Amino acid sequence: MTTNDPKQPTNWPSSADEPTDPALPAGEKPLSAPQPGAGVNGSSAGGSMPGQDGAGFHDQTTEEQAALARKALAKTVLVKLEDEQEGAILPGKPSPVIAVRDLTKTYFLGRKTRVQALRGVSLEVYPGEFVAIMGPSGSGKSTFMNLLGCLDRPTSGEYWLAGKLVSSLSNDQLARIRNQMLGFVFQGFNLLGRATAVKNVALPMVYSGLPRRERERRARKVLHLVGLGGRLDHKPSELSGGQQQRVAIARALVNGPSLLLADEPTGNLDSRTSVEIMGVLQALNEQGLTIVLVTHDANVAAYAKRQVGFLDGRIVRDEPVLTPRSAQEEWEALTTPPAVEGTTVSEETPE
Repeated sequence: MTTNDPKQPTNWPSSADEPTDPALPAGEKPLSAPQPGAGVNGSSAGGSMPGQDGAGFHDQTTEEQAALARKALAKTVLVKLEDEQEGAILPGKPSPVIAVRDLTKTYFLGRKTRVQALRGVSLEVYPGEFVAIMGPSGSGKSTFMNLLGCLDRPTSGEYWLAGKLVSSLSNDQLARIRNQMLGFVFQGFNLLGRATAVKNVALPMVYSGLPRRERERRARKVLHLVGLGGRLDHKPSELSGGQQQRVAIARALVNGPSLLLADEPTGNLDSRTSVEIMGVLQALNEQGLTIVLVTHDANVAAYAKRQVGFLDGRIVRDEPVLTPRSAQEEWEALTTPPAVEGTTVSEETPE
C-alpha cells in the first residue's frame, strides 16, 4: 500500500440514500421545448414522428418557449453528490473521485500470447470534472473505462474510488457501487426492446429495493428532464437514436450517481443528434455531475473540459481544454431558421 492514500470517507452510500428529486416545471408537465442539448423530440406523443430528430421544431416551439425551458433546466438539480464525497472535502482542495496509481492490465491469450492493454497508468479525476479519454483503437482506453466502472480488475496497481480501495471490495460491494454510485452510458444504448422508456429507466432501482410506484415516479421525472416527457410509454423501436440514448442517460441518472461513465455515447448517432447528446452531458456537468467520456473522435472530446490521450496502454497527454465547444450554442445555430434573403426592415417612422 502506498502512504499517500486518499482520505477514506466516513459515510459510504446505503440503499436507503435517495437522490435529490429533480425539480419539474409547475404541475410536473413535460417540457414543451427542448432543454439545452436535450433534443427536439421531447414534446407530446402527437409531435414529430419517431426517427425524425428535429422534424417540425419550428412549427411546434417558439423562441420564448425554448427560453423558458432552458431557464427551468438551469434551476434543476439532477445529481446528488454522495455523502462520502462531501465529508472528504478538505480545505483548499477536494479529494479525487478517481485516483489511479500505476495501473496495469495484461490479457493472456492461450499459453504463450500476452497482451499488455495498460502499462502503468496513473490519473486523478476530481468532483465536477468533465474528462474525455481519447486514443485510437487498441490504445487501452476501453480497458481503462472497464476498470473505472468496476467491470474488471487490474493486473496490478491501485484504483481508489471515492476513497475506497476497489481491490479490497467484495463482489457484492462492487455490485452495490455500480448500482448506486456509478452511471453507465454505452454506444449501443442497451435498452430492453419490449419495455417502455419508463420501465427501462426504472430497472436499476429494482436492485435498490424500491417499490414499483416509487421507481416509476422517479423514472418519469428524470425522463422529463432529458426532454422525453412525451415519450414515457414508447418502446425503443418507437424512438429515434437520439431519443434512445437520452433514455439510456436517464437510466444512468435515476439512482443519483456521483460519477457518469460514457463509452462512445455518440458513436451510433449522426452529427446533429450528437450535438443534442453532448448538450445533455454538458448541462449535467454544469450541475455538478462528474463525467468521464471515452471517444476516438476529437470533435466530441472538444466538448469536455479536460482531455487525456492514450497510446499503447500509456497516458501520453493530459491537458485542460481552455475553450470547450458549447453544444447549446451549436444547437441553437442548427435550429435557428435562416434569414430570408431580399427582405429589409424599415426603421423609418410614419409621418
